[in-house]
Amino acid sequence: MIKQRRDVLKSGSGLGVLGLLVAAGVIKPGLALAAWNESAFKAGSLEKTLAALGAGRPATSAAISIEAPEIAENGAEVRIGVSSTLPKVESISILIEKNPDALAAAFKLPEGTEANVQIRCKMSQTSNVYALIKSDGKFLVAMKEVKVTLGGCGG
Repeated sequence: MIKQRRDVLKSGSGLGVLGLLVAAGVIKPGLALAAWNESAFKAGSLEKTLAALGAGRPATSAAISIEAPEIAENGAEVRIGVSSTLPKVESISILIEKNPDALAAAFKLPEGTEANVQIRCKMSQTSNVYALIKSDGKFLVAMKEVKVTLGGCGG
């Protein structure tokens, strides 16, 4: 119970500081949306999403690792992690081929940041999950199939 109270206080104070920075004009609300690539998130198919991201036909790389369950018993919450040993990683995108919109998440990484991200996402059905990484100006990809069982019954 005490841990929950601490979490609420931490997040509340962070929001308060953010509000003060916006009110003072240090941070502009539109600045956070500048990185939003709406056309990529709403592209639909995998091919259209890759085109919207500027990736074209990326090469496959063994230096990209996808951590995801072989079988996801609950498609409403599937944990996916992507990490890489590639140098100069600029961005990491997670795409789910058979979802209505293929792009599940996109991260821009500042220089010197460890290439390791984790998400929880919804998967509508069994599908290939792709990790697309832009490293040193080139796009590379890895793929893993995740099977989603119906109704979360595990069968």
